[in-house]
Amino acid sequence: MAGSEKAPTTRRGVLRGLAGTLGAALALGAAGKQPAAAAAPAAPAARPPAAPLTTDVLGRMHAELARALAKPREQRRWVMVIDLRKCVGCHACTIACVAENKLPPGVVYRPVLEEEWGVYPNIGRRFVPRPCMQCDTAPCVPVCPVGATFTNEEGVVEMNYERCIGCRYCLTACPYSARTADFGMTYTDGLPVAPGLILGQNAADDYERISNFEYGKEYDRPERRYKPPIGNARKCHFCQHRFLEGVLPACVTTCIGRSTYFGDANDPDALVTSLIASPNVMRLKEEMGTEPRVYYLL
Repeated sequence: MAGSEKAPTTRRGVLRGLAGTLGAALALGAAGKQPAAAAAPAAPAARPPAAPLTTDVLGRMHAELARALAKPREQRRWVMVIDLRKCVGCHACTIACVAENKLPPGVVYRPVLEEEWGVYPNIGRRFVPRPCMQCDTAPCVPVCPVGATFTNEEGVVEMNYERCIGCRYCLTACPYSARTADFGMTYTDGLPVAPGLILGQNAADDYERISNFEYGKEYDRPERRYKPPIGNARKCHFCQHRFLEGVLPACVTTCIGRSTYFGDANDPDALVTSLIASPNVMRLKEEMGTEPRVYYLL
């Protein structure tokens, strides 16, 4: 029938229908929406738990040192571990050793050797600190004609300056060149003297005459007098005067890269005990049978 016929669908009509439907929906939504109460302030977000502080390796070694000192001396086995991957060749350990032990010219307990490896252009440089190895089978001990050098109960090779006659046999016997002779020189030798202008040697060398402490004794350096340790052979002793008082060796505490470790290898929980069990550990000239107590990590 004519009245029931639908008007032809056009694009404009469809768009008008959609617009009307959308407007009605928006109106209904606005009418049914109630005013909301003021939102309560959001609770502050919970702070994440603080990360645990990482203990510096020096703190750990200090605690292990105190634990070792509580044991009888014969139950300790002092060792040193040097991580060559961390050593940057700054020589801070060398300078600290000189300052700690008041070492004169020509006497160095802990030099840093430099090694170049590879073939150009694929080359690298390695720095090797070399203290006394404190060998279990020390070649320097049996050659001393007066028994001035010996290994104590804890495995540290000591010097008896009062007994040493300065023959320097031990310097020759040491395969690591870890011993030097003290000829009593000072860094201020030969300084000119000009009153009112230049301080001069007489006053400038006061610091070099300060007493040093080794092997539990105090040794002064009187001017122009040969008195121990002047005229004696000298060597590294792991700063025995420090660690027996619960203080780590000077070279350990001053290393900027924390590449030097010290402790009791008889302590199964000590840091050095785990380090010397690493697969990349080595000792210098092991083939000589000296059994050194200084280990290197490559």
